[in-house]
Amino acid sequence: MGFIKEFKEFAMKGNVMDMAVGVIIGGAFGKIITSLVEDILMPIISLCTGGISFVDLFCSLDGSTYKTLAEAKEAGAAVFAYGQFIQNILDFIIIAFCIFLMIKAMNKLNRKKEEPAPEAPAGPTQEELLTEIRDLLKQK
Repeated sequence: MGFIKEFKEFAMKGNVMDMAVGVIIGGAFGKIITSLVEDILMPIISLCTGGISFVDLFCSLDGSTYKTLAEAKEAGAAVFAYGQFIQNILDFIIIAFCIFLMIKAMNKLNRKKEEPAPEAPAGPTQEELLTEIRDLLKQK
């Protein structure tokens, strides 16, 4: 029974539950960002680059010529698929930028108005200090 109780305490700790919620929301958010990249941004980028599909950029290592990457893979040729690598780098940059913008917007919404610092208590006036010094001198 001790093991089950210990596991229950571990599983119900706030950090574990927060992490679980974060992973679930992160997965859903990842799908949204992936769709933004693949369905909205990449077609625009493709249009700007003259319709070049980075995924189809490859070099056949067997010396043969293939029209598409799929055709080369179907033939069993070893390929250097540098286009997919470029595509993955672009996806990462776009996704990272979108996440940056989302976090920046969330931080802006969560930022509380800074309260003005309380005023420092007023110190003794010059007259009070002089009176205090005079009183100390009289005591000697």
